[in-house]
Amino acid sequence: MLFATLSMRLPRTQVKSFFITIQKCHIDGVRKFSSSTVLFDELEINKKKYKTDNTTNVRPRILSHLDRKLYLQKHHPLCLIKEKIIYYMHDKYRSKYHTPRFAVIDQLDPVVTIKDNFDSLLVPKDHPSRKLSDSYYLNSEYMLRAHTSAHQSNLMRMGLDHFLVVGDVYRRDEIDRSHYPVFHQMEGVSLIDNLMLGKMNENIKMFEAGERTETKQGVHTQDISNLCEADLKNCLVGLAKALFGQNIEYRWVDCYFPFTHPSWELEVMFNGEWLEVLGCGVMEQQILHEAGIQDKVGWAFGLGLERLAMILYGIPDIRLFWSQDSGFLNQFKDATHESVIKFKEVSKNPQCVNDVSFWLPKDQPYDSNDFYDLVREAGGPTVEQVTLVDEFFHPKKGLQSHCYRIVYRHMDRPLTNEEANVIHNDIKKNAVDKLGVTMR
Repeated sequence: MLFATLSMRLPRTQVKSFFITIQKCHIDGVRKFSSSTVLFDELEINKKKYKTDNTTNVRPRILSHLDRKLYLQKHHPLCLIKEKIIYYMHDKYRSKYHTPRFAVIDQLDPVVTIKDNFDSLLVPKDHPSRKLSDSYYLNSEYMLRAHTSAHQSNLMRMGLDHFLVVGDVYRRDEIDRSHYPVFHQMEGVSLIDNLMLGKMNENIKMFEAGERTETKQGVHTQDISNLCEADLKNCLVGLAKALFGQNIEYRWVDCYFPFTHPSWELEVMFNGEWLEVLGCGVMEQQILHEAGIQDKVGWAFGLGLERLAMILYGIPDIRLFWSQDSGFLNQFKDATHESVIKFKEVSKNPQCVNDVSFWLPKDQPYDSNDFYDLVREAGGPTVEQVTLVDEFFHPKKGLQSHCYRIVYRHMDRPLTNEEANVIHNDIKKNAVDKLGVTMR
């Protein structure tokens, strides 16, 4: 699920045409572009065509990730984490025929409707995650999923009661060693009906016309809410122990999500500090009702595979997951989900650091995420971090100034200052041309 707290940001400028400057590329399922400034009216992804409009903000570099499917590549660290979680869930939960209770769904199209990504999960119309500055839109109807929960309602309509969804998700975000616009999530959903209650030896009532409180929804009895909470937490504490060891110290933190109530985050003590591992909660009954389910309750959880892999394997930079360098991949080539691995640093290459300062435009909205996307497009994986280091308002000019520090470092070889300067100058030019800023 979108188990995350999002900060408020200004919407990006909506332009009537989608112009991009890109390098020649061709990937399966994505249209070939030439090396020039291009205007196009449609996108083709996975053999489907999507008309572009004034909400289209996805860039070719983002689309180039669609066919990578790191979580399906055997021995890749993200695949190992995925398999570790699946092994635990299949071992803990069995059907009456001793087959795994939880279905694993990992080949779903990352292009979803806005309704599936937001509306089906009760995400408010004014929630910041809907903004153009936060999500990647193909047009006003379709987007790249921002979380694996976008498939939840459709899977329940298909009759699935217990399932795990794994996939790549896309969000516009800051640039540093722990953030990347494409990452991977796993979502778990479990529905409980009267038959399951009987197997639990629980003879309790599910629904009532009651009041919503901090510990239950209005339509749920306190008994069924308590049972869902206990079943959910039992599952996830077991998962945390399977990942971090049987003697871990953990705690539950109350929180808010639009799609669950009550809701929690699970934190574990790791290397002397509390780390958030996942978010979870009792599913809002309205979500089940709108999926055609009247006689069941459920719980759900969501977690990020990169975060767990970085913690468990000691991987210091999220860009490494996308590296095809043998120095990285060979450290996992013989690994299984049971292997204990401590990552050894691959790149000792020095950083190249450049600052860029500019006045923000007066006549159009500006959002830092637009600049971050522009930097990614120009610098790709050579950009390690972008930080807003200074901002001020000039009263006489009536202008706001931003200064960003951009850190360049190639993962596989030394990067010269001359190479970094070429990228940096391209970023400055594109910022002027596309964002309407004025260099200082």
